[in-house]
Amino acid sequence: MLAEMRIQGLGVISDATLELDPGLTVLTGETGAGKTMVVTGLSLLGGGRAESSRVSEGVAKAVVEGRFAASHGALGLAEEVGAEPDDDGTLIAARTVSADGRSRAHLGGRSVPVGVLGRLAEAQLAVHGQNDQLRLLRPADQRALLDRFAGDSVAKPLAAYREVRAEWQEVGAELVERRDGARRMAQEADMLRHGLTEIEAVDPQPGEDRELVDEARRLTAADDLRAAADAARLALSGSEDGEHPGATGLSGEARHLVASSGDGELEGLSGRLDEVLAVLGDVSAELAGYLERLDADPTRLETVLARQAELKALTRKYAADTDGVIEWAENARQRLSGLDTSDEALAALAARRDALAVDLAGHAEELSTARTEAAARLATATTAELAGLAMKDASLQVTVSPREAGADADALTVSGCRCHAGSSGVDEVELRLVPHAGASAQPLHKGASGGELSRVMLALEVALAGSDPVPTMVFDEVDAGVGGRAAVEIGRRLAKLAASHQVVVVTHLPQVAAYADRHLVVQKGTDGTAAVTRSSVRRLDDAERIAELARMLAGLDDTDTGRAHAEELLAAAAAHRESDRAEPAGAATPKSTPKRRRTAKNSTGG
Repeated sequence: MLAEMRIQGLGVISDATLELDPGLTVLTGETGAGKTMVVTGLSLLGGGRAESSRVSEGVAKAVVEGRFAASHGALGLAEEVGAEPDDDGTLIAARTVSADGRSRAHLGGRSVPVGVLGRLAEAQLAVHGQNDQLRLLRPADQRALLDRFAGDSVAKPLAAYREVRAEWQEVGAELVERRDGARRMAQEADMLRHGLTEIEAVDPQPGEDRELVDEARRLTAADDLRAAADAARLALSGSEDGEHPGATGLSGEARHLVASSGDGELEGLSGRLDEVLAVLGDVSAELAGYLERLDADPTRLETVLARQAELKALTRKYAADTDGVIEWAENARQRLSGLDTSDEALAALAARRDALAVDLAGHAEELSTARTEAAARLATATTAELAGLAMKDASLQVTVSPREAGADADALTVSGCRCHAGSSGVDEVELRLVPHAGASAQPLHKGASGGELSRVMLALEVALAGSDPVPTMVFDEVDAGVGGRAAVEIGRRLAKLAASHQVVVVTHLPQVAAYADRHLVVQKGTDGTAAVTRSSVRRLDDAERIAELARMLAGLDDTDTGRAHAEELLAAAAAHRESDRAEPAGAATPKSTPKRRRTAKNSTGG
C-alpha cells in the first residue's frame, strides 16, 4: 500500500504531500489544476519515462517520493539491491528528474537503476489511465489480461511450453543451417581436416618452440660457452699441477689457518669457511657436468633448426606459438563434430525436431484448454459486473482460437490445425462485446463507445481483483465519456474494488467522487509575486466535500440546490457502501434505488 507521496516541482505542483489510506481515495479539481501531475508522479515512482518538459519552469529538478507499506516481495527486492526499510517497515522510493532530462532513482536511501522502481511497482502499484483503454484493444494485451486472470492454471503450462519451444526452435534452426549451408560447411570441414592433418604430421608439443630456441642458442655458441665454463671451473678448482690453487684451495688454506690459530674468535670463522667450501664444491661439480653435457655436434644443430622450421610453418598459419597451434587443433576437432552434413546426421536431427514438435503440441493444447476454461469464467464475471454498470443487457465474450500459421518456420500442428507457435502459445484471444439484446458480438474497437469501453475496463478490473496481487490501483479518469446512472455505478464498483485494494481515482464526476472514503482536491493558486500558477493538494472535511461536489455538479457550489444535491449524492453513496459491505461474498450488487437514480439523472458531471 502507498501510505504517502510528496511531489515537488512537477508541472504546476510546486510542493504537495498526499497522505493516503486504505480504501477509496478520489482526487478532483478544476481542469488544468494539475490532477494529471499526481498520476504522472505515481508513474515516475513506478519507473515510468521521465520527461524534462514535466519539470516546473524555473526549478532545477522535480522530485517525487513515495512511502510504501511494503509487501514481502518489495522487501525482498530491497534486500537484493541493498536498500534499507525504515524502522516501521515502510520503504521509501524516490525519483528525481532534472530540467535537462537526467533522471535518478533511489530506494531505501540507496541509488538504484530506474528499472528497480519498475520491479517495485510490479509488486506494489498499478496505474490505469485512458491509454489502458487503448491497450485493451490490442490482441496481445487481451491475451495477457486473460493470462493474468487465469493465474497458475495458465502460467504453469505456459512456462513448460516456452521451455520446449526454445529447444524446438534451436534444433530446427540447426537443421536448416546444416541443410542450407551444406556446401559452405563442407568447404569449412575440408579446411579444418587439412589443418589437422598438417598439425598432426608435425606433432608439436607444449612449449616446444621455446625449448628449441634455448637449445639452438647453446649449440651455436658451444665453443664460447665451453671456454667460459672451463675457465670458471679452473678459477674454482685450480690447475692440476698446483701452480694455480683456485678458490677452493685458497678457501681450504684459510680454513686451516683460522682453525689452528688457537684464538676463539678466529676459530669461530672456520664454520662459515666450511659452508663456503661446500658451495664452491657444488658449483665446481655443476660446471663439470655442464661441460660434459655441452654438445657442439653440428648434426644436432641441423636437427634443431629443421624442427624450428617445421614449427614456424605451423605458427605462421594457425597461431603465434606451439601452444596456440595445439589449441587451434582442439577447437577444429570440436567444430568438425558439429559440421556433420551426412544423411544420417540430418535424419537424426530431423527426428529430434519432430519429437520436440509433438511434445510442444501437447503443451500448446494444454495451454489452450486452460485459457478456454479461464475465458469462460472471465466472461461470466465481467458480464455480471457490466449488468451493474448500467449495461444490464450487455455481455462480454472472451474467445480463444488458434492462430493460423503463415509461411513461417514456427508452424506447429495442434489438434489437426496448422498454427503459429508464438512465444505465448498458439492462441489468439479476443474480447468481443454484445452491447445490447439482439446485437451481434463485435470486437471492442468496433462495438464499444468511449463510455462503454471505460465501463468494460472497470468491470474487467473488478473481475481481476481477486487474482491481482498488486495492493494499490490508480485510475486516471477511467470514467471519461460516462455520465448519469452509469457514473453512479462506476463509483459503486470502485468502492467495491476498494474493499480488497487501495484505490486512488482521478475523476471529474461527482457521482464517482461521492463514493470515496476520503476526498483530495487539487487547487490552483499563485505564488503571490508573479502571475505563475501553482497547485496544491489538500484533504477535504465533510463541509468542504459537499462544496466540492456541488461545484462538480455543473458549478452549483454557490447554491442551496447544488449543496442539497451533493448531500443527497453522498447519502445515497453511503447507503450503497453499507449495503454492499453487508452482502455475502459473491452476491450481486443490488440495482440503484429510485432516489439515487433521480439524483444521478439530475447530475451532469463536472
